[in-house]
Amino acid sequence: MFERFTKDARDVVKGAYTHVEGSGEGGQCVEPEHLLLALLDREGGRGPFALAALGLDERRESVREALRDARRRAGLTQAETDALAGLGIDVGEIVARVEEAHGVGALAGDRKGKGRWSGRVTFGRGAKEVLERSLRVALAQRDRHIGDEHLLLALTLRPGVPAEVLADHGVTYESLVRVLYGSGGEAKAG
Repeated sequence: MFERFTKDARDVVKGAYTHVEGSGEGGQCVEPEHLLLALLDREGGRGPFALAALGLDERRESVREALRDARRRAGLTQAETDALAGLGIDVGEIVARVEEAHGVGALAGDRKGKGRWSGRVTFGRGAKEVLERSLRVALAQRDRHIGDEHLLLALTLRPGVPAEVLADHGVTYESLVRVLYGSGGEAKAG
């Protein structure tokens, strides 16, 4: 499938690897959050253009902060956190207690030097789903190659932290399609 990726899309994947390698995380897997961080780092390409057109340029740090907060909550979305609160479970209190006992980032998997790691960064299930969905998105838009914009569109379609954070910042599949393709590109790939 990577032979269908444009240079911009490949650069996003490489950037995601860089985020994993530089994070010191225990799992050493590229996850959807890493793909979003790599997209936020980029300046060229259609994906970053669409983010800028939707006003995300000035709020990139806010997106990064929201991703860090979700990571500290063990990857729970705000919707999941709110649902647990409805059951009387205070995720913030749980995070605080775990971090008090085990250190900041304990639920995030930030265990530098602990555990076994093969030295090879792999794709997590979520990142694989985003890559596969990006192909379906490109095909639905009748695009021959998978660009960074297709990765971004796929991130908005996959339920989870990146889609929630982007939506909270006004970036949805529909708003991206309007910016990237105009009103005629409403084909949705599931």
